[in-house]
Amino acid sequence: MKLTFIGADHEVTGSMHLLETSDTKILIDCGMEQGKNIYENAPLPVSFKEIDYLLLTHAHIDHSGMIPYAYLQGFAGTVLTTNASMDLDSIMLLDSAHIQEQEAEFANRKGMRAGRDEVKPAYTVEDAQNCLKLFKAVPYHEMIELSDTVSVRFVDAGHLLGSASIEIWLKDEGVEKKIVFSGDIGNFNKPLIRDPEYITEADYVVMESTYGNRLHEQGLDHLEDLRRIVQEGLDRGGNIVFPAFAVGRTQELLFLIRQLKEQNMIQGHDHFPVFVDSPLAVEATKVFHENITECFDDETKALVEKGINPIMFDDLTLSITTDDSTAINFNPTPKVILAAAGMCNAGRIRHHLKHNLWRPECSVVFAGYQAEGTLGRSLQDGIERVKLFGEEIAVRAHIETMRDMSSHADKNGLISWASSFGDLNGRGRIFLVHGDDEAMKSLSDKLRETTGNKVDCPYSGSVFDLTANEWITVAEPVLFRKETAVHIRNDALTGDLFDAMTELKAIVERTAEGANADKKKLAEAIRKLAAKYGFQDELNTKKE
Repeated sequence: MKLTFIGADHEVTGSMHLLETSDTKILIDCGMEQGKNIYENAPLPVSFKEIDYLLLTHAHIDHSGMIPYAYLQGFAGTVLTTNASMDLDSIMLLDSAHIQEQEAEFANRKGMRAGRDEVKPAYTVEDAQNCLKLFKAVPYHEMIELSDTVSVRFVDAGHLLGSASIEIWLKDEGVEKKIVFSGDIGNFNKPLIRDPEYITEADYVVMESTYGNRLHEQGLDHLEDLRRIVQEGLDRGGNIVFPAFAVGRTQELLFLIRQLKEQNMIQGHDHFPVFVDSPLAVEATKVFHENITECFDDETKALVEKGINPIMFDDLTLSITTDDSTAINFNPTPKVILAAAGMCNAGRIRHHLKHNLWRPECSVVFAGYQAEGTLGRSLQDGIERVKLFGEEIAVRAHIETMRDMSSHADKNGLISWASSFGDLNGRGRIFLVHGDDEAMKSLSDKLRETTGNKVDCPYSGSVFDLTANEWITVAEPVLFRKETAVHIRNDALTGDLFDAMTELKAIVERTAEGANADKKKLAEAIRKLAAKYGFQDELNTKKE
């Protein structure tokens, strides 16, 4: 039994881990890297064709966004996730593919004139539609046997509708182990969804550390914060623009805006209009309604039982078409606009920024994490000019941040979650992932102190033997080099290469049982290949 770390190691996006037993190969998450890329990811050490199951913790693209790519590379196993996550990914992966197709088309229009090679999207809408056929929904808390060596159970992580931590029981060659993958651990007392569940037993824990060096401010009143921002913006006669994640944050903001209106908390602007300008957010809102019983907290369920829609209200307009979106910016009435994408790197929000950033009466309000290297982070950090659609835009709007409206647990929340495991049966350890260097260092030091457990912060490419409780490979960090980066669709060649490696291994094993002349001939051919690619000296050194 072994665990290989592939993605979101000393980084916050692109989650992917490979778990192997004697009869089963499992990926836990298959996420897309977003924002600034700091470290090179090691390639998957097996072909996607060999993967039996993909266990998905939740639908965010940094955890699910490369599933269509895996499908393109031959993955034909089963994707197991919760009902709500499957529903959300049925729209989010299509949206991701659509955005990539648009960006590739835009790049190619410019690139052809400059004589550059054609840019291809990582995957198409058709690819995303095809991979969804592999999804199978499972309920929370149900034990599922995947093979003779693996059983799994999903529990609520409280991060997003349908999000889960995954418990995995392994029984292989007379050894039994339990490993838990945290997924993204949610913050407490969030609107709509339940708090994260605690798990009490494990041998190994693979745990996120996004806010491992940060404490959320206590006693914040998000409703009052939102009231002030909306009141001041409308009083100035401007628009209040929220770059909002279409899934999760948009629905939380709608929940709070409904309260503002219901309690008449905005003075002098009765019936102020609110626009949700995101087809994805509109579809996601429907998914929220369809998963009330399984995922909503008691407060929200009580509203529904009273006949109150918790995220809908008068004066709300859901914009679907491009014409709907364009019309918003030609409507002079001061308004609230919620548009995706949440970090401003794609989507309709960029058009609204173009029309509102230069206006001092307007506000741009961030209510979610902005990854380093994104436009959203640059605006938060005080950049004075930005370039949108080839045009330089002065930043004169009020830039606001709704503090700690995070869907991630802070340092104390992470410590509390990890502490529920106790001493990990005396021999286990915690692996920290999904955090930057500083966050992982801060959290690992504290976890060693508070839990007494071993805590590791592996880099991509590290491999751990779960049976022997020891490292097989401790990978060194490799900084990402933009000049060596290859577009991800071209990485299909990597899959072909590993397929060829598997075929070569089979040829060697078969030839080893045959005639000596065949063995000699094959050995010579392999040595010539090694010499051609510069590995002969390295092989000779290992032999000596």
